[in-house]
Amino acid sequence: MSIGHTLLGLLESGPRHGYDLKRAFDAKFGHDRPLHYGQVYSTMSRLLKNGLVEVDGIEAGGGPERKRYAITEAGVTDVAQWLATPEKPEPYLQSTLYTKVVLALLTERDAADILDTQRSEHLRSMRVLTDRKRKGDLADQLICDHALFHLEADLRWLELTAARLDKLREAVAR
Repeated sequence: MSIGHTLLGLLESGPRHGYDLKRAFDAKFGHDRPLHYGQVYSTMSRLLKNGLVEVDGIEAGGGPERKRYAITEAGVTDVAQWLATPEKPEPYLQSTLYTKVVLALLTERDAADILDTQRSEHLRSMRVLTDRKRKGDLADQLICDHALFHLEADLRWLELTAARLDKLREAVAR
């Protein structure tokens, strides 16, 4: 996820302080990985330097000065271009799990155990996500569906690979 573009998009509804941007980001996108304050302020500094945001006001208080940021026209254009650009599908051609299976076969370890252990971990993750989906709002349901569909595809790959282990063992031994 592009944090810069996400913060810019959040600014389209109106100027905000870095603290408010962090809270909005965490509420909408950071359920599993909230932003650190330092990440927000370093990103805002970069966006300011690049002309995508401007300081809309500075408030003095009991602590450090609080800058209020507003998106510029260039920032609005940048967000629009980012939103219109399709994400590259991740083909997973360099899978760590595949590497582990092949190395297990090459070193005469039990690759089926690796697949079984991974299957158990995937099923555990799916139970956690299903519970979160059941209790969550629409945004949680959608993000959980996305993750669950990927885990389901992984489970299909685990089953297919387990069924082909003998052939794979022969192929990697050559």
